[in-house]
Amino acid sequence: MSLWNSLPLALLGSGLAYWWIVRPWHLRWGATEAEVQEPLPGDDLVPHPKQQITHAITIHAPIAQVWPWLVQIGQDRGGFYSYAWLENLVGCHMRNAEQIVPAWQHIQVGDNVWLHPKAPPLPVVLVEPGRTLVLGSSTGEPGIWGFHLKEQDARTTRLIIRSRGGDWIPGLLGRVTHYTVFEPAHFIMERKMLLEIKQRAEARAQRHADALASSVS
Repeated sequence: MSLWNSLPLALLGSGLAYWWIVRPWHLRWGATEAEVQEPLPGDDLVPHPKQQITHAITIHAPIAQVWPWLVQIGQDRGGFYSYAWLENLVGCHMRNAEQIVPAWQHIQVGDNVWLHPKAPPLPVVLVEPGRTLVLGSSTGEPGIWGFHLKEQDARTTRLIIRSRGGDWIPGLLGRVTHYTVFEPAHFIMERKMLLEIKQRAEARAQRHADALASSVS
């Protein structure tokens, strides 16, 4: 079989593998089956989503050491702890905070979280301090991006990120672009965000524990 004859079969096989194996894996990266199925605060704002993504990670730090990193997210605040160099290629002017900034520790419903200095911001639609932060859509279409903290024990927190909404671009080409470009890009950036929040929170928790041990001794 020539290369040109085998190419369509290779493309078909790659497409099927992505759709049936890779895509289901990255849409629920890190999350348990129970977490994927669990209703979370803010889900009711998009009761019939065309798409739901649930990512999660275990952080070996108490909620009090994780929440401050979440509450200061935003392009004009602490960044999103992801690949800033990629975000800056499209003019985001993003800088990821390496420390907790007291001036950024207050957020409430009605505030805006900026992704890009020239793009519409995401509105804050739900805040439960120490537990939940949910952002809405900037396009007018139904959509949420929610961050949820669950205590596993006094020293361990589960961070769950839930996205619900519809296809971003109408039409067949838009749908293909969404599935093959936007979804993988979202996964890559959000996975990095989870890992970086974990690293920051665990390092801060360790410093706090070391300081406490030092004061006792």
